[in-house]
Amino acid sequence: MTATAKTNDAGIREFAITRSFDAPRAQIWKAWTDPDHMRWWGPKGMTVPHCEMDLRPGGTYHYCLRTPDGHDMWGKWVFREITAPERLVFVNSFSDAEGGLTRHPLSPTWPLEMLSTLTLTEQAGQTTLTLQWIPENATEAERETFAAGHDSMRQGWTGTLDKLAEHLANA
Repeated sequence: MTATAKTNDAGIREFAITRSFDAPRAQIWKAWTDPDHMRWWGPKGMTVPHCEMDLRPGGTYHYCLRTPDGHDMWGKWVFREITAPERLVFVNSFSDAEGGLTRHPLSPTWPLEMLSTLTLTEQAGQTTLTLQWIPENATEAERETFAAGHDSMRQGWTGTLDKLAEHLANA
């Protein structure tokens, strides 16, 4: 797995993480786009007691992550582009239980919206997943918080993708 950061043409630091899986692309696509399979989602130790998905441009994925001590955190994706089984583009945000946008519960200057691009490429039965994140409509303070959080994002995404690997192995 590799995590990288680069500055784009607009001067915003992007975050990307790449990992290869011993699974066909179609299986990984289904794990990301079928609500029955999205129970793997989230950092290690968290469960997904609620998820609803409307997989179409403009549709949403609304979910709840529950911590081991029972604290609920809600999130929402708004799909922009769906090119099965290779590319998924969505805006990722924290939300409330009704789907309204909220601030990060632990970081008031975290960007309200993150543009996320998931790309899946397959070669010889192995699929490489690349996820790119960039703040969307962010203030300078939000961009700075995002740039300072890359190590934490790498750790969180490593755990999340470990859960995906476990899900794929048990599917």
